[in-house]
Amino acid sequence: MTSAQVDTSEQSSEASGEGYERGLGSRQVQMIAIGGAIGVGLFLGAGANIAKAGPSLILMYALAGGIIFFIMRALGELLLYRPVSGSFAEYSREFLGPFFGYFTGWTYWLMWVVTGMAELTAAAIYVNYWFPSVPQWVTALVFLVILFGVNLISVKVFGELEFWFSMVKVTALIGMIVIGLGVLTFGFSAAGDTASVANLYQFDGFFPKGVGSSLMTLQGVMFAYLAVELVGVTAGESENPEKTLPKAINTLPWRIALFYVGALTVILCVVKWTEFAPGVSPFVAAFAKIGIPAGAGIVNFVVLTAALSSCNSGMYSTGRMLRNLADSGEAPAAFRKLSASKTPAFGITVSVLFMGIGVILNYIVPEKAFGYVTSVATAAGIWTWLMILISHVLYRRAVDAGRLPASPFPAPGGAVCSWIAIVFLLFVTGLIAYDGDSRVCLYVMAGWAAALGAGWLVLKNRHPEVTERREGTPLEKVS
Repeated sequence: MTSAQVDTSEQSSEASGEGYERGLGSRQVQMIAIGGAIGVGLFLGAGANIAKAGPSLILMYALAGGIIFFIMRALGELLLYRPVSGSFAEYSREFLGPFFGYFTGWTYWLMWVVTGMAELTAAAIYVNYWFPSVPQWVTALVFLVILFGVNLISVKVFGELEFWFSMVKVTALIGMIVIGLGVLTFGFSAAGDTASVANLYQFDGFFPKGVGSSLMTLQGVMFAYLAVELVGVTAGESENPEKTLPKAINTLPWRIALFYVGALTVILCVVKWTEFAPGVSPFVAAFAKIGIPAGAGIVNFVVLTAALSSCNSGMYSTGRMLRNLADSGEAPAAFRKLSASKTPAFGITVSVLFMGIGVILNYIVPEKAFGYVTSVATAAGIWTWLMILISHVLYRRAVDAGRLPASPFPAPGGAVCSWIAIVFLLFVTGLIAYDGDSRVCLYVMAGWAAALGAGWLVLKNRHPEVTERREGTPLEKVS
């Protein structure tokens, strides 16, 4: 059966025969989508980027946010054409060929493994705020074990935990914005005398380090947006993907405008940009400056929640992606099995063991661990986004030619916006190559590509039927 013959509603109701429990309701999918747009890249990474770009970082987040919306609308069109768990790999496999599905699936798995490492590192840094004597690696290990247990229970438990993680982040960010606006409007708190919109341009202008320096922050900004595509992974376990997915995607612009652009604008008006430093959350620093009793501690708890939320999502994603690869014959068959609670327990376990490398990094180089893993995660994320966009362009060509049915959720602008996003992502990749500190991630990705290439040759030799497959349905049997 070809993908052109598959009825979308039938697939969505049966999750393409994947066997997952449809345990994610609309409430949870909405909050997973919102939570995916609020992560440690904003709460911790923004401190270093403010030091590099000053107030112009607001513009960089807005620019990147627009591109992310293009990516998500492209993904949304594909998801409503054929909603499947592990969608990025499936669409790459269908529209570009089996090698690209294989490469994308494994690279998305890598992205979440290293993102999990970054989040564990960030969580350990946040705990040091209260307990500076506790080694980072100990804290990272404890959180790793707890979240591992949560993901093994059921998708409903994952969804519920993610719902409350996201609720904490959203409520706190809105509270921060309201308090910041109160400081600006009424002048209360220790920061009231210096809080002003003029802080956005008084200290060496809106681009204090130059436009070039501002553009160099785009690689860090893109890391902050990693996980917005997580809603695509939930497609196979959503109760009603035809309704929940478009709603989740269409709310993305206001989430970006409020939680990124809005929050940063308020923070940089309340506290001048020169007072922020790398390695310190600008939100924690701002509330310390405002002087609200226990305010900095509360914000620190919120950003800790954000880190744990993202790591929780990483464990969820990696297990599903490994199962998708196994269904396609591109990973060991053991990853196909579901536990009694219908979770890919073996895939989650293996992924968590690899995330444990982050614990080791926190032991060896605690001061550099976050920077190392975020650069690799960004490079892997850019590849995933490029595959979504290219798959979308090819899908639109097939629809225009009458070879495939049109999606009920077409992206505005058609393939044009996808081409704009492709050019932008290639530009960001060029910035990464230009920056000596982040360039190492491209070497890591080159090594990763070589390893996957070698694995593909072995697979082609042992199971040629796998490497010739382009359909969106699993192989019945790969010995």
